[in-house]
Amino acid sequence: MPRPIIATVSISALQHNLRIAKSRAQSTGRAAKVWAVVKANAYGHGLERAIRGFGEAEGLALIEPDYALRLRELGWKKPILLLEGFFDAADLELIVTAQLEFAVHSHTQLALLEQVLPTLAIKSPLNVHLKMNSGMNRLGFTPAEYHQAYQRLRALPAVGNIVLMTHFANADDPRNPGLPLTPQYACFEAGIAGLTGERSIANSAADLMHPELHSDWVRPGIMLYGATPGGGSAASFGLRPAMTLSSEIIGIQHLSAGDAVGYGSRFIAEKSMTIGVVACGYADGYPRHAPTGTPVMVNGVRTGTIGRVSMDMLSVDLTDVPNAKIGSKVQLWGDDLSVDEVAEAAGTIGYELLCAVAPRVRMTEKE
Repeated sequence: MPRPIIATVSISALQHNLRIAKSRAQSTGRAAKVWAVVKANAYGHGLERAIRGFGEAEGLALIEPDYALRLRELGWKKPILLLEGFFDAADLELIVTAQLEFAVHSHTQLALLEQVLPTLAIKSPLNVHLKMNSGMNRLGFTPAEYHQAYQRLRALPAVGNIVLMTHFANADDPRNPGLPLTPQYACFEAGIAGLTGERSIANSAADLMHPELHSDWVRPGIMLYGATPGGGSAASFGLRPAMTLSSEIIGIQHLSAGDAVGYGSRFIAEKSMTIGVVACGYADGYPRHAPTGTPVMVNGVRTGTIGRVSMDMLSVDLTDVPNAKIGSKVQLWGDDLSVDEVAEAAGTIGYELLCAVAPRVRMTEKE
């Protein structure tokens, strides 16, 4: 028999969250279209499930060229966007063959396009998303470089539409002193002045919280999976968790005052208590650094972890779960416990937990 840990993905939750993303994007009356972001194997949910969940999206966006090809093999016929563009000449051949759209964010990429595109048999124009570094300082051309990069792209006969693109650092924290949202947006607007093309700027946080920034395309990611990008809980935005990570109690220990639990003996019982051992550990993707008290559900009752998370197991307090026994159901996150709450307790974000679910965890789905 397999271990009892399992990740269950709700297709209807994915569909529901996409509908919220689309309704938010179009709340100001603009005909905004949606790139559903499916990078990192659809944030750990699986590309096959993403295709079923995001069938109403105008396109899928990711960073992995091989995964983009997999989407085509799975039958996705709508646009696919490579958010980081291409990494070498071989990627350009794949882009042409699979009819992908792609970002361009560096002079190196521009030079490779100028060198390689004339050698390829291109049947239809390539849509390019020209990325501006409007202050986040990851990828993109500076505003001062942007016009020249645009003109170099425009000079290539193989290039069709050029989408004007940037990425917000703090849409969930618009008054962030390091880079406030309004000045970053103003920087982008100044940098594209006089250029024609559709705009793509809004991520999940901007889609949910800043309708004034919606444009031709929005690029929701984490919200599609039922977690929050910040600025409020997922539930407060009407989002539904798409993944439930569950397991079972596989052992029970009765402790006396002074007994220690787990590696490093970080938890010492102050009184007699009962703990349960759960088939879930950091090799399954649960955060090793999660402290004692990280929330967990046992038989529908909220309790917390005890001691250090091991590779294959973690311990939970059964003091207030008197009917717990071996085989009792445990929810690590999901329908009854937000992944964001677990992540906050562990000092990280829901994105990391969802993406970290290990291949050895069985994954299934429900409608």
